[in-house]
Amino acid sequence: MRIHRLEISAFGPFAGTERIDFDRLSAHGLFLLNGATGAGKTSVLDAICFALYGSVPGARQDGKRLRSDHAEAAAEPRVTCEFSAKGRHFEVSRSPAWDKPSTRGKNGFTVQQANTLLRERVDGVWVEKSGRNDEAGAEIADVLGMNREQFTRVVLLPQGDFAAFLRSKASDRLELLQSLFGTQRFEAVEQELSRQAQDAKAEVASLTARLDLLLAQAESETAALDLDPADAPGRDAPDALLAWLDDAAAAAATGRRTAAAAAGQQAADQASLLEAATARASRHAKLAAAEQRRNDADAAAPALAEQAITLGLHRKAEVLGGQLRAVESAGAAEDLAGTALLEAARQLRSAAVADPELAGLDLVDAGADTGREPEAFDSAALRNGLGQLRSLRAVLTERLPDESRLTGLTDRGSRLRLQLTALETQQRTGAAALDALRTESEALVTGIVPLEELAAEAQLRAKEATAADELVAIVGRYLTTEAASSAIAERHAAARNDHQDLRQHWLDLREQRLTNAAAELAAQLRAGVPCPVCGSQEHPEPAPAAASALAVAEAEKAAQQASDDAEAALAALGRELAEARQDVAVLAAQGGSTPSEEARADAALARARADDAARAASDLAAGRARLAELETAIASAERAQAEAASGIAQTQSTIAEVDEQAEVLEHALDKLRAGHASLEGRIAALTGTTAVLERADAAQSVLEQAGARTAEARRQLDQALPATGFSTEAAARAALVPAPEARGLEAAIRAGQDEAARIQELFAGEELALAAAERAAGELVSEAALEELQAASAAAERQSRDAELAAGLAENSVRTLGRIAGEYAELAAAGREPRERAALLGAVAEAARGGGDNTYRMSLNSYVLAARLEQVAVAASERLIGMSDGRYTLQHTDAKAARGAKSGLGLEVVDEWTGQRRDTATLSGGESFMASLALALGLADVVQHESGGVDIETLFVDEGFGSLDDQALEQVMDALEGLRDGGRVVGLVSHVAEMKQRIGTQLQVVKGRNGSTLHISDDARA
Repeated sequence: MRIHRLEISAFGPFAGTERIDFDRLSAHGLFLLNGATGAGKTSVLDAICFALYGSVPGARQDGKRLRSDHAEAAAEPRVTCEFSAKGRHFEVSRSPAWDKPSTRGKNGFTVQQANTLLRERVDGVWVEKSGRNDEAGAEIADVLGMNREQFTRVVLLPQGDFAAFLRSKASDRLELLQSLFGTQRFEAVEQELSRQAQDAKAEVASLTARLDLLLAQAESETAALDLDPADAPGRDAPDALLAWLDDAAAAAATGRRTAAAAAGQQAADQASLLEAATARASRHAKLAAAEQRRNDADAAAPALAEQAITLGLHRKAEVLGGQLRAVESAGAAEDLAGTALLEAARQLRSAAVADPELAGLDLVDAGADTGREPEAFDSAALRNGLGQLRSLRAVLTERLPDESRLTGLTDRGSRLRLQLTALETQQRTGAAALDALRTESEALVTGIVPLEELAAEAQLRAKEATAADELVAIVGRYLTTEAASSAIAERHAAARNDHQDLRQHWLDLREQRLTNAAAELAAQLRAGVPCPVCGSQEHPEPAPAAASALAVAEAEKAAQQASDDAEAALAALGRELAEARQDVAVLAAQGGSTPSEEARADAALARARADDAARAASDLAAGRARLAELETAIASAERAQAEAASGIAQTQSTIAEVDEQAEVLEHALDKLRAGHASLEGRIAALTGTTAVLERADAAQSVLEQAGARTAEARRQLDQALPATGFSTEAAARAALVPAPEARGLEAAIRAGQDEAARIQELFAGEELALAAAERAAGELVSEAALEELQAASAAAERQSRDAELAAGLAENSVRTLGRIAGEYAELAAAGREPRERAALLGAVAEAARGGGDNTYRMSLNSYVLAARLEQVAVAASERLIGMSDGRYTLQHTDAKAARGAKSGLGLEVVDEWTGQRRDTATLSGGESFMASLALALGLADVVQHESGGVDIETLFVDEGFGSLDDQALEQVMDALEGLRDGGRVVGLVSHVAEMKQRIGTQLQVVKGRNGSTLHISDDARA
């Protein structure tokens, strides 16, 4: 990145607005930030860091107010930085939280919250990117590729901070290097290896459990075989145990199969005896049943003969059944036709009296209602009347559409009159609605003006409300943090008192022990061992030891340990107190010290103002939308009024035309109705009259046809009687029996004949003949003997089934044991690879986390960081060689740490003059500065390379150059000037006189009673 411009207002020691043109300073590559002590040289770097990240580096953030105490009370503190990175150009402006004079606050001030504005220059125009602190910070960190910690280690090298890395412990270096190089992925690899090792271990445990389950299944399978376990191998030899179980089960299965065969043979013998006895008893029972059936058939023979005679006469009469049924059917049809003719004549007479259409037709005689047989109608007169009536009905039917048309005209006239009424009503209502719409539109136009003024402030008021709500939250966190800080301060004070008491006690004991030092040394003398004071091996007169000398030494050592422990606890509480006070200071800088009631009141007022503006914006949008709707509605209402007037005139003209057509059509149809209500009514009457004539004509024709069929049927019956042996129709009818009775007679005769045949066949069979012979010989089977044989056979069958089941179970056990042995062998073979894999993964995971065979106890993450540190040491040594006149280089060491601590992140300084390595803590002040500067520059180079090509064009060094002699200063300056070779700009913060002479381009900080100011000088000597 490259910084182009910095503007500082009411920030740090700068009371007014100071502008720094870094493009002008960068033109020379190397410039000096010069000024008196306390003038504000470091504050310039603080302003850069604050603009980019919203906070200042390191400990300077603690307890330091960013706003200048020299500035006017109402002056807003603000830092604006213009910079470029990755081909993009940005400007960020930040203001910290500060107390603004207020007339409403109890203490006279109102806390203004921190705010940020980030802009980017696109095509020559500044475009706003974000107005939120967090969003702007995230955008800048993404563009720069560094967070604040990395920025202060790589771009800003502040006082006292970068030298700490040289003196850090391995654990501190681990945390810093991990944050700079982002090696969290290697920690993820360690965790993944551990997870895979656990999974592999669980898989092996699952395989072992399945093998144990198979052994348990094999033992359970043979439990029912009653095997003798005396010679059985143990579970520690699973293959031998499975083989023994298989052999023992096979032997048991063979024995049970032999016993099952013997039981089966015995059951077969008993079944044969039972079958023979059962067959003899069955034959005797069949013989008794056959004799009973023969006696029953002999008793039923006379009745069957009579039934056969009756059935024979029925069969002869049945031959005439068709003629008899034809005579009956024809007679019945003739009777029905006569009845129908009488009914038709009655209806015709009734219709002639009531129907004027039949008044002129003479179709029936006057005496037809006396009850005698009806006379035939005059067919010609009947058909003539039917023709006349049908012709008249056709004429009326053709005119039916005219009547429908008349109805339609009448209905249309009614609808048109209703439509006319509606149009007139609509015209009156529309006029009133149009007036109301115009009135409402005028009122809306008047009310929109004040809403527009209030809605314009909606966004500003919303931001003020959000800031006020954030302040309420910050006040709450400030109160909580302040209370926690007070509690820690009390604990720190108590710990300080305890430490002072314990230290004083230790010093008292040490003084007492030193007083008795001679006696203590005398107690340690041994004959023949040189004295640690004089070197003599003889000790003629050792000082007498007091009885309590050794006890005092031990007590002094215990007191020293207690004092050290108390000092460590005090230091830990001091760090905790510093962190708590830093949190309190940060929250106070953000406005946390504002009274909570005032913050809540301000937040409520700001929220109410924002709500008013939001409601005004909503009402304004609704009003404008309603105004547009009203304009559309007014135009529509005006069109509707014009359309209503036109419709009224057209409807009135149509009504007159329809009334004229209806009057002409009504006069023509009135003659055709002939007194009926409508043409359809007269047509319906003619249809009924025509139907009466048609029924009379049809009834007369049916009666004539029925009489002819009856005469023909009697003639055919008389011709068929002699051939059947019957003299009369009555005799034939008497011989007939109902069909169900005839079928019953036939079935009974057939059943008797079949029974006689079956009985004869039974007695002719060998089985009944054998039974008769056995009965004659007295060879009978009693019920008791049969039951005894049945019980014996059932018992033998049960024994056979039990023996077969036992043999089957044993054989099934043998097959199951074979399957289990196969599965066991297959599973055992399949488990070798998972066990080897589990062992390998366990060893790799253990080594990756720094255990196992990892003698240096370096985790994978530490190993990677050690490689990065080695690169940093190489890069730093290139510069340290030049600064130290070739004497010193830095070297990474992975020497094993003491007392089991993790190794791999050590640093040593190599003295090329002596060839010795030594700890970095042994360097002098000036040497330590050169080594720290070289290490910081090397770290910047490696981070730039490892961060994906972060372009660091501007670098600031704020450190005590005064600790260097003239030669060392010359060498350091040569190294710093070499940084310009790649186009890098280096800014040095110092007030060393030699540097003022060497560096012509300077940013001078001038200190005054009213605050500091900044000036750029291109030639210091001028």
